[in-house]
Amino acid sequence: MSAQCCAGQLACCCGSAGCSLCCGCCPKIRQSRSTRFMYALYFILVVLLCCVMMSRTVANEMKERIPFYEDICKGIKAGDTCEKLVGYSAVYRVCFGMACFFFIFCLLTLKINSSKGCRAHIHNGFWFFKLLLLGAMCSGAFFIPDQETFLNAWRYVGAIGGFIFIGIQLILLVEFAHKWNKNWTAGTATNKLWYAALALVTLIMYSIAAGGLILMALFYTQKDGCLENKILLGLNGGLCLLISVVAISPCVQNRQPHSGLLQSGLISCYVMYLTFSALSSKPVEVALDEHGKNVTICVPDFGQDLYRDENLVTGLGTTLLFMCILYSCLTSTTRSSSDALQGRYAAPELEVARCCFCFGPDGEDTEEQQNVKEGPRVIYDEKRGTVYSYSYFHFVFFLASLYVMMTVTSWFNYESANIETFFSGSWSIFWVKMASCWMCVLLYLGTLVAPLCCPSRQFSV
Repeated sequence: MSAQCCAGQLACCCGSAGCSLCCGCCPKIRQSRSTRFMYALYFILVVLLCCVMMSRTVANEMKERIPFYEDICKGIKAGDTCEKLVGYSAVYRVCFGMACFFFIFCLLTLKINSSKGCRAHIHNGFWFFKLLLLGAMCSGAFFIPDQETFLNAWRYVGAIGGFIFIGIQLILLVEFAHKWNKNWTAGTATNKLWYAALALVTLIMYSIAAGGLILMALFYTQKDGCLENKILLGLNGGLCLLISVVAISPCVQNRQPHSGLLQSGLISCYVMYLTFSALSSKPVEVALDEHGKNVTICVPDFGQDLYRDENLVTGLGTTLLFMCILYSCLTSTTRSSSDALQGRYAAPELEVARCCFCFGPDGEDTEEQQNVKEGPRVIYDEKRGTVYSYSYFHFVFFLASLYVMMTVTSWFNYESANIETFFSGSWSIFWVKMASCWMCVLLYLGTLVAPLCCPSRQFSV
């Protein structure tokens, strides 16, 4: 029995069909979900490798514990202390290989509408060979000639791709806010309790946003000094007030009856979160007190206690960060998210109000439920059509690879970056987060103002 299970696990490396036929100990899973899970697993493996490469602790441990470490480094031509295998340049090369991997599959899976074709089988199977291909591409990046030119050029490509990834997430957040309000507003036609639900959620979100602004004003500003923090808090608080007033203004309401405070409340919460994240990523400011000693200013007094165990904070913070990135990738690649980015929406009269409005009435995708055909272990849910866009899925992971590359290497502060000091503060990370905050506000304002500027054009949000 154990030999049969081992053989089944080996078959899982080649494809979902082999797994379903041979592996009696595998749980049942939908083909579309198992495919996305495997690509996400590959993504996680490369991200972990990048974190290891950016760790001074790991580099020092290897140097101390591996016999003949320097001889090995010289033998593989990685430098006297394997400096070519660690640091930002190594992360750039590895992420280049991963980005190329997903970009190739993006091109390979263009315009696939059914899982029956040859290209669809390549997308949904051959996992062992894909792992070899990914490893070969990441390793091959270390042999690119003229490394300095390559790194300088790839840095700007990574920055552009990282900002596009952030932009996609912000667009989907704005679309999510509009969809939420539209769905719950549709329920008020048949049940007035939806008005109470809208009012309660809106009140909670504005309370969170206002509370966050007050707490940041208390902990990140002082009576004397901290002028920059005061300006940023005042600016972002003013922007939240602006979008709230615009959302309920008569001219916007005439063109967009579904516009309301629910959307602006959600955007305000996210703006406050980004503001807090930016302020916590800001480099520590030091000033002299009345006794002539250096003290940190414009940060919470309990901040030093939180950062006492550097390794614990680094590990937990990095894990949470990349879990959020992975979640963003997977939620961005659903069929509904892809349709939203292309401007395709369900008709308002077809909206059915429900608490979990992101999913169909019976699960994640109604279409998926209709197309289920069970095999021994794999539920083939894409016989009539794909559940998600394959090429868009790979494109989002391509952008996520670039975003991870820039994030791990502290964006433009790459030369002094390492994973241990990732959460100690960086001006690059600070301004990227602040720029994301302002971009989110501009995108939301654009959805409100665009119908006024182009009255002849029909907008769906």
